Amino acid sequence: MSDQYIDHVPPPDVAQAAEKGLELRARFRRGGTTLGIARAKDIRNRKPLSEKTVRKMVSYFHRHKTDKRADNFGDDDNPSTGYIAWLLWGGDPGQQWAEEHKRAIERSKQEGRMQRYQQ
Repeated sequence: MSDQYIDHVPPPDVAQAAEKGLELRARFRRGGTTLGIARAKDIRNRKPLSEKTVRKMVSYFHRHKTDKRADNFGDDDNPSTGYIAWLLWGGDPGQQWAEEHKRAIERSKQEGRMQRYQQ
């Protein structure tokens, strides 16, 4: 399978989480960085994401998984800044998609290397 056949567009549930993050950030005026906001807009608009961006997403979620233990994580009425930032990157659906997507890209690259050796 070639990387060109992998759909790099975030799925609707990831886009919805990013949209929610943008809405909460606008309402509460906190959470996320300039990069997180830009990422959320790309995800919300379901723009195809590069391999580099997917890797950044995986890295973000890995670094920030401790944010989920904070008070008010998941509270839409008084959200923690970490919760808002988490949503900007696609939330739990974004974490799952990015990890699965990264693995698919890596498998695709490995299959491409194997095909070159078999020819």
